Amino acid sequence: MRGRVFRSADWRRERLRTNLWLVPAIQALLAVLLFAATTALDRAAYDGRFKLATWVLSGTADGARQILTTIAAAIITVVGLVFSITIVALTLASTQFGPRMLRNFIRDRGTQLALGAFVATFCYSVLVLVVISPGPHGDFVPHLSITIALGLTGLDLAVLIYFINHIATMIQLPQVIAAIAADLARAIEAQGGEDQPAPVRGDCGLDRERLLALVTSRGAAIPTAASGYLQYISHQHLLRIATEADVVIHLPHRPGHFLVQGHPLMVVWPAEHAERVARELRRGQITGPYRTLTQDISFGVDQLVEIAIRALSPAVNDTFTALTCIDWLSDCLCRIDQSWHPQRVHRDRSGRIRLIAYQADYDRLVQRAFEKIRQCSGAMPAVMIRQLDALSKVMEQTARPERRAVLLEQGAMIWRLCEATVPEPADRADVQRRYEALRVAAGPVDQSDNTARVRAVRTMAAPAPRKPYSTARRSRPWTSTRRGSAGS
Repeated sequence: MRGRVFRSADWRRERLRTNLWLVPAIQALLAVLLFAATTALDRAAYDGRFKLATWVLSGTADGARQILTTIAAAIITVVGLVFSITIVALTLASTQFGPRMLRNFIRDRGTQLALGAFVATFCYSVLVLVVISPGPHGDFVPHLSITIALGLTGLDLAVLIYFINHIATMIQLPQVIAAIAADLARAIEAQGGEDQPAPVRGDCGLDRERLLALVTSRGAAIPTAASGYLQYISHQHLLRIATEADVVIHLPHRPGHFLVQGHPLMVVWPAEHAERVARELRRGQITGPYRTLTQDISFGVDQLVEIAIRALSPAVNDTFTALTCIDWLSDCLCRIDQSWHPQRVHRDRSGRIRLIAYQADYDRLVQRAFEKIRQCSGAMPAVMIRQLDALSKVMEQTARPERRAVLLEQGAMIWRLCEATVPEPADRADVQRRYEALRVAAGPVDQSDNTARVRAVRTMAAPAPRKPYSTARRSRPWTSTRRGSAGS
């Protein structure tokens, strides 16, 4: 799996897509251009420069006004209906799926195109109605434009049928879950891949470990300009800044972390160039009030987990939706290849390390995908069995011992939860069979050293000097509170 670098164009495209005004505005502009073209043809036909086709409607000015007035009134009514349906869908998404799902519905291209089609037809009809006026050869009636308006009305009827079917499909939970998982899979593919290797020949400067030690001890911190979630980092822009200033930039935070104004955003070494880097930093990162999936795959995992734990709540009690979320979470974790590493380095053309950044590490992704669901699945053997089956699927795609230890630790906690909360022996036996199958799939992993292995992985993956999460546990593993912060 080859990764690619996120560029500023990707972020701008995502920002422009996540709204309900851009596509309707473009379609309304196209309607204005169409009106200009058809009106010019109608003027030429009115002046006798050419003859309109036989299929073009004809009639008086009063009849044309009535037709266009009826079309405009009907279309604006349908626009109100479409907006009402959209608001209902957004309200349903907020209450049933969680408020973080609203952006998925707002960015839906089908809804935007449907709204734009009706708005464009309304604008076109009103503009054509305005140009009907007296002229030197009698009343000027734009027959071709009126015919086009009727054709657009027929097209809008098809769009309305499509929109109703689209909304009815889009709000179904399996469809919502599959769409989130597809976005998450694309984000994983985009962020995967190996680091740029050091050149075989030439001076490639200090290695990563020595640079981190120098940055930590002698670097100068650049403070965060505004509080909010780190949404986007332009690695290419920061790499160019670091190359021009001949510095090394260390980003201890990754997209998805919440930054507080005045706290360190990045560290620059040598320290004397920090002020220059700070002046050119505006286009290198974006902070906002919400998280996005552009560079934060943990957010996609959290979205699926949120739907699952809402489904497991006593108010909803929808076990099958939670099972669907677990299935898609296992699919996304299987897509993470062996080259995935939480610490990424970016080199200049000469091979020198200029930028050290971070992305979500594997063990935290596994914990995000399983722990909160496990904590809400007490006395639910069906959910425990599905989680153990999912862990077995991920285990088959994992070859590294430390990752197998992380997966096996999750399985052990699920089994302990089963022993503590499932009173029926037959149900416990079913869960135990899945847990034993997971242990067999894990191979020769030292059970007694699981915790030490996992803690060692977390210590290695944690970006210095900040610790993004705590490894503290309670004495009862099935009541572990390691839910993780929203941006860790």
